[in-house]
Amino acid sequence: MGERKHNKDYYCWLAYSKINDHDLLSVYQNLLKRITVLGTTPIIESAKRELIRGISGVVGIKPHFSREIDKNIFLIICKISESNFVKKIVGKENIKNLSEEGFLIKSFQKNDKNMLLITSKSNRGILYGVFRFLNILQMGMELSNFNIISNPANSLRMINHWDNLDGSIERGYAGGSILYNDNQLTDNIQRVRDYARLLASVGINSIVINNVNVHREESRLIGDKIGIVKSLSNVFRDYGIKTFLSINFASSVELGGLSTADPLNTGVRNWWKARTAEIYNLIPDFGGFLVKADSEHRPGPFTYGRSHAEGANMLAEPLKSFGGLLIWRCFVYNCHQDWRDYETDRARAAYDNFMSLDGKFNDNVVLQIKNGPMDFQVREPVSPLFGGLKQTNQNMELQITQEYTGQQRHLCYLVPQWKEILEFDTFAKGKGSTIKRIIDGSVFPARYSGLVGVINVGDDENWTGHTLAQANFYGFGRLGWNPDLSAEKITREWVRLTFGSDPDTVTTISEILLNSWVIYENYTSPLGIGWMVNPGHHYGPNVDGYEYSPWGTYHRADHLGIGVDRTVKTGTAYTGQYFPENALRYESREKCPEELLLFFHHLPYTYRLKTGKTLIQHIYDSHFEGVEQVKELRDKWINLRDKINPDIYKHVLAKFNIQLEHSKEWCDVINSYFYRKSGIPDQLKRKIY
Repeated sequence: MGERKHNKDYYCWLAYSKINDHDLLSVYQNLLKRITVLGTTPIIESAKRELIRGISGVVGIKPHFSREIDKNIFLIICKISESNFVKKIVGKENIKNLSEEGFLIKSFQKNDKNMLLITSKSNRGILYGVFRFLNILQMGMELSNFNIISNPANSLRMINHWDNLDGSIERGYAGGSILYNDNQLTDNIQRVRDYARLLASVGINSIVINNVNVHREESRLIGDKIGIVKSLSNVFRDYGIKTFLSINFASSVELGGLSTADPLNTGVRNWWKARTAEIYNLIPDFGGFLVKADSEHRPGPFTYGRSHAEGANMLAEPLKSFGGLLIWRCFVYNCHQDWRDYETDRARAAYDNFMSLDGKFNDNVVLQIKNGPMDFQVREPVSPLFGGLKQTNQNMELQITQEYTGQQRHLCYLVPQWKEILEFDTFAKGKGSTIKRIIDGSVFPARYSGLVGVINVGDDENWTGHTLAQANFYGFGRLGWNPDLSAEKITREWVRLTFGSDPDTVTTISEILLNSWVIYENYTSPLGIGWMVNPGHHYGPNVDGYEYSPWGTYHRADHLGIGVDRTVKTGTAYTGQYFPENALRYESREKCPEELLLFFHHLPYTYRLKTGKTLIQHIYDSHFEGVEQVKELRDKWINLRDKINPDIYKHVLAKFNIQLEHSKEWCDVINSYFYRKSGIPDQLKRKIY
């Protein structure tokens, strides 16, 4: 039975389309007829299957594999430890410079014949090297003069699923779960395998397979439904990916029948010790647990008067003997805030809850911190916990799924935003203490650290609902591996792998993607204030949707001005959580970056920005401009009609039509709200309702 046929965009950046350069194609075909691959592990077998798939697609031939290194073979693939010959080719310096998961692609000569080596210290590194080699083929590069050493910057490169066993996904915008259906494992394991390929191709090495909000059925994944976890682990293991579970902190009560989940209770500790051992007995390479505790009605150690360190360490101790990790989310805040209270500030919460615990966590505990202090807004400052924590392992959590950025109906390419965050200088250890150097363990040594993404895939045929949203998935993986890559390089790379090498197509789609984040920001919430969305589902404009709610997400607009005073001098003192260089910048309305002005300051509508415009005029102008910019994005896409697969062209055009309609709604609602609030007319006399 043959493989099921899928639409072109099902294959994402691994479509492996045949190259059009006939001379280069002939060279490739001559060089890649036979390939030496040493080793027979499951990951090596995955690499071989990928070579067959990739070379068959790009080059049009099916390679044959040899276990001998001889003069008739151009490409050799093996671990360094497999061959003394390979050790000599690699050389001591390269061996020293290669990390465990890194890979080397190196050209060399033997008997006056050009040859190419893909090698690593690990099977995982071999797989990553093979995927990079296949990218090189897709790019149509000549196979000579390579000496590429590529090491991942981050030890943890993790995906978080928010999938539920019933097949739903919390904050999922691309259909149902690819992992579960009707409280059972999916019956489409081939799709899970295809997904594992996508993850491995961008260097993802860890996956959390269920929602951080763990419901009754998902709690059973560490109990009588552990067989589901084992089955998924068997798939992901073949691609070098460790499987983790989100767990319910109160499982000792809900599953174990104990009367308490107190982390210092001996019975609770013994229950977790026994349960952890049972999991590792079944899945010896299990990654560990992810926990959301004491947040948004989830149980946690606060119930028992215990600290987060005590709660996390209790779970980490039994994991440590098996090499497992305990990942503890720092998304902890008061979700019963009184909107009348101007002193309590949700933005302060993560720092206030965790800074005093720095150095008190076990060395296999990793704190998972959202990129900003609020909740994945289109624009917010970087969380001050990064740089604040000096003795604690930490991950940065990014949201690939676009909860507040258009939910994959609008195009909002997030790689430029993520790059801005990663390049942010905390000054934690002087100038150059950037976020990317903190999370990779360079600034403050960490045993485990890295980048985590809340994934945007579902069971839609094209995985992400919007074909261009695949670029966020791809870009997250590339930044996790190498945060020094530019947004422009990642973007052009994705476009070439997905749409081919036509220069006009590559340039146009790259421009569409790279401009889309700021465009989305223009027609939604201004100058870092955030929110202004419909409660619950978070889609579409509703300026006062959360303004009088307990969630702490206020904009404080009145007839005179808007913004939250977070200064030390007159506000919530949030600015004081940063190191002085940033604290002083944010404290001053004149020095504060204008894109974050309303996050830090309450200002009158007549306040003049650096452009000379008043604040209210900026709000009007940016929203009208955002609508025009969406029209321009759509027009650029229309100009590619004859160069894009017809199905993909129609699909993306339909998304742009939706985005244009909804951007007008955003524009009209926001501008009308502030016109009615302020009474100040638009200087250009455009239609405001």
